[in-house]
Amino acid sequence: DANHRKTCKRYDIEGQAHCLTFSCFRRQPFLSRPRCCRWLAEALDAGRTAHLYGLLGYVFMPEHVHVVVLPRPGVRISRILAAMKAPVAKRAVLWVRANAPDFLGCMEDRQPNGQSHYRFWQRGGGYDRNLRTAEDVREKIRYIHANPIRRGLVTVADDWHWSSYRAWQTGEDVPLPIDRDTLTW
Repeated sequence: DANHRKTCKRYDIEGQAHCLTFSCFRRQPFLSRPRCCRWLAEALDAGRTAHLYGLLGYVFMPEHVHVVVLPRPGVRISRILAAMKAPVAKRAVLWVRANAPDFLGCMEDRQPNGQSHYRFWQRGGGYDRNLRTAEDVREKIRYIHANPIRRGLVTVADDWHWSSYRAWQTGEDVPLPIDRDTLTW
């Protein structure tokens, strides 16, 4: 909401990891569709391979996302969020226009001035928490991995596909690679 955006401050402090949380438009379960999760996984992987950040952990819930990243020197969180969110939003709107135009109403954000935009993500940057120590990072990753269990979506974290849980437990980078060796401090 507008008040949150006015008070939410980002602290781009070099060397500190961040836990980013952002939601689908009107908290709709857009990420309950595997194609949308694939698009998000591809966007996160593109950001890490472009050396914007080290990806330390993630979980995609049906209506929101938690991502733990370590920004590369000189890279601001606003740039990271844009790299994660914009490609997914563009692909989703194009896909809906071509394959399910009746669904566009669920994505429509009508402004007070009468303008209308289609959105995949809730407006604003979401929530950003700085993680100052390696233990803060590990604790946050454990917390986000347990999110599907707390919600009753699975009984064990390993059963939630759209998470870095297996990557940390087994070394298997599925559905997307993480940067374990970034967490050395």
